[in-house]
Amino acid sequence: MGIATTNPATGRVERTFDALNGKEIDERLDRSAEAFAGMRRTGLDERARWMEAAAGILEEESGPIAAMMTTEMGKTIGAARAEALKCAKACRFYAANAGSFLADRPADAAAVDAERAFIRFLPIGPVLAVMPWNFPLWQVIRFAAPALMAGNTGLLKHASNVPQTALFLEDLFRRAGFPEGAFQTLLVGSDRVEEIIRDRRVRGATLTGSEPAGRSVGAAAGSEVKPSVLELGGSDPFVVMPSADLARAAETAATSRCLNNGQSCISAKRFIVHADVYDEFERRFVEHMSARRVGDPMDESTDVGPLATEKGRSDVEEQVADAVAAGATVLCGGERPDGPGWFYPPTVITGVAPGMRMYREEVFGPVASLFRVESLDEAVALANATDFGLGANAWTEDPAERERFANELESGQVFVNGAVTSYPELPFGGVKNSGYGRELSEQGMHAFCNTKTIWVGA
Repeated sequence: MGIATTNPATGRVERTFDALNGKEIDERLDRSAEAFAGMRRTGLDERARWMEAAAGILEEESGPIAAMMTTEMGKTIGAARAEALKCAKACRFYAANAGSFLADRPADAAAVDAERAFIRFLPIGPVLAVMPWNFPLWQVIRFAAPALMAGNTGLLKHASNVPQTALFLEDLFRRAGFPEGAFQTLLVGSDRVEEIIRDRRVRGATLTGSEPAGRSVGAAAGSEVKPSVLELGGSDPFVVMPSADLARAAETAATSRCLNNGQSCISAKRFIVHADVYDEFERRFVEHMSARRVGDPMDESTDVGPLATEKGRSDVEEQVADAVAAGATVLCGGERPDGPGWFYPPTVITGVAPGMRMYREEVFGPVASLFRVESLDEAVALANATDFGLGANAWTEDPAERERFANELESGQVFVNGAVTSYPELPFGGVKNSGYGRELSEQGMHAFCNTKTIWVGA
């Protein structure tokens, strides 16, 4: 239903919003370009003060911000508060580190016959961010904080089911002191994205979302010779070897699979366990998954809330039904509960095989596929047997195995003896059909900078 807040715990429409028309979009693009002319001349200290102010707002108002996110997309209230505080941390990180990330890098002047030669990082202009609903605050902040600190301006096309969070983000940066037009929300449908990317005032694009959406944005940006960063889906492996701490691995596995109600690109989804420890891991894992409490996301004791959309739950149900019809076995979960809302229980499935949708597709819900392997080689091969390559988890105490996993798992990040997550301090992104480019860290700030060579003759 258009641009609207629909509470996934009840299925009730809370608020609706009108999409911007062509004239209103044009006015906002003009405003973004005008704001960039000023932003690029502001000093880093001034931008850092604004970014610190944004962090303060996120911390002080984390309670109502969390309630807004939970109402719009169903994440548990505790997870929503943690997301708001993580965003504050990222704002402070870039406020503190932008100076070093953007500092001139000296080159060997004598080698290039110069009196002085160096590299300077400069902003490129208005950047369009097409963002998803699953982490409605964090996904935007991890683009906006480095982009604004670099001197760019931001245009946000958020998912249509989180309009209140989208509007809050524009208000956040305005209240923090950023100039009018420095960061604007565009309440538009996905059908307007391509024309915005192609507009001469927009100088780059970033998207976090589905593979088809990424292909569309990447194609449009590429044809206009504009830089883009894409973070798409993931079907992350979670490999468990005989030397692993099975108790900790099984508990972490369940936590990862149920993160954000199972709706996270970097949640572990395929659990690949060595035969020597398979039976014990399966028992522990199923116990942990079965123990997760499904219920009202506003209740502090809830572990797993509803899926964000009715279609999202239907997609998960269809993937599970397809696997079961083809011979897979459900060890726990697998059936929607009675009552309102788009709930789905933590589910573990074995016997998933090539030809089943679940084998090749990302499952965006709390559903785990469990595999038995006989060797390290088989584990690596199965982990890489996917078109995705966002993150990977490996559990082993063996140094040689750790090196194999670090070097051979085809992913943008490998976490050993821990669950994949994102940190402002570390680059984040994928390979293969999980996208290209990097967010966060210094690399994320440089993604939308002109890396300019400066040569000064004698």
